[in-house]
Amino acid sequence: MKPLLRRALKRLARVPPPLILALLYAGLILLGALAFKMPAAAITEISWSDALFTATSAVTVTGLSVFDPGAHLTFFGQFVLMVLIQLGGLGLMTFAVLILAALGLPIGITGHHYLREDLNQESLRDIMKLVRRIFKVVLIFELAGTVMLSVSFIPVLGLGLGLWTALFHSISAFNNAGFSTFASGLVPFATDPVVNIVIPILFIVGGIGYVVLDDIARRKRWRAFTLHTKIMLVGTALLIVWGCLCFAVLEWNNPKTLGQFHTGQAKAMVAWFQGVTPRTAGFNTVDMAGLHDDTALMMISLMLIGGGPTSTAGGIKVTTFVVMCLATIAFFKRRKQLHAFGRSIPLEEVLKVMALTAISAIIVFVGIFLLCASQDGHFLDVAFEVVSAFGTTGLSRGLTGELDDFGRAVLEVIMFMGRVGPLTLGYFLATQTAPRVRYPEGRIHLG
Repeated sequence: MKPLLRRALKRLARVPPPLILALLYAGLILLGALAFKMPAAAITEISWSDALFTATSAVTVTGLSVFDPGAHLTFFGQFVLMVLIQLGGLGLMTFAVLILAALGLPIGITGHHYLREDLNQESLRDIMKLVRRIFKVVLIFELAGTVMLSVSFIPVLGLGLGLWTALFHSISAFNNAGFSTFASGLVPFATDPVVNIVIPILFIVGGIGYVVLDDIARRKRWRAFTLHTKIMLVGTALLIVWGCLCFAVLEWNNPKTLGQFHTGQAKAMVAWFQGVTPRTAGFNTVDMAGLHDDTALMMISLMLIGGGPTSTAGGIKVTTFVVMCLATIAFFKRRKQLHAFGRSIPLEEVLKVMALTAISAIIVFVGIFLLCASQDGHFLDVAFEVVSAFGTTGLSRGLTGELDDFGRAVLEVIMFMGRVGPLTLGYFLATQTAPRVRYPEGRIHLG
């Protein structure tokens, strides 16, 4: 047995860390599906298709759902859903390291290597300190969110159910999952000031990235922040302003969304909430099917961008989008070097941005094509659903519940790639091989 075990461990050591992580996420999805199939998890038995889709959506912290979790799942089922969200958002390796550290067990160089890939870090130095700080941030914000949301939920639902609902929504918001135990999402609380402040703060903090939060906590001054932190903060702020203003302008008089509210303050509050939620969280306080087409397209663009690296959000990431914009500006200004905030951005990073953007576009295009070819539905609804799945956002215009098994399988693959795919892609992008042959340069005509 020992020789066989050694051989197995040697073979395992040769497997790329991102592939191991992808397999771990896939294993967690299967375990989640099995848990949802247990009699104690659902009020009425749910199908394998529903169980697998829900588990995939939870582990990838997407939030797309084929049934109402509050009506179909028991307390145990909702607890399983919440645990899957927490594990998927926090990161399997991060959670595993916390358990091992609590038990006093050694992690080893292999564990550090996998953790480095899961957190998208280049150095193993101080990675355990980062993990502990991540855990503290998660614990503080989720508990604080639970306490504050209880102020709105307890008067409506009672003490016990109100506390549970507050905890569930706090974890779902911080992990950018978008799952809700209310049948219509957070529509009943569209003008509730507590919900409109606490929920966005949770998913903005969760979606900005653990590295950024760690940098802010340690350095505390703008000039001392890293280039990554500065780009994330500025990029996130600009996208928030853009999303809120666009939603308000485009939907102000739409009777199906903002037009149903009678005061400017209420409209501004809803516009704020729906302006910040598309990039990360997926909560809604108005019906997404009632949006104007131009607003839906604007939200598709925000969902595609997503949040920050090493965060609970999906998408191509804010830093990728910003570097792509900087590269475009540099091209038109005939510059050969990119720079921001007094720091240069190497060409290698630009090539990574091009690869990530191109592959993301291909995944989204193929997903839209497959759903259009197999489902009857409006093209905009299909595109909205596919981008929401890839960006692990969870906003829906109602198409998800109408999909057949093939359509669900397409979205499951896209959700999985949106959450785990960048890890695998990043590994292969970071793998450098020295060319053995150099070829003379040639010219091609572009544009």
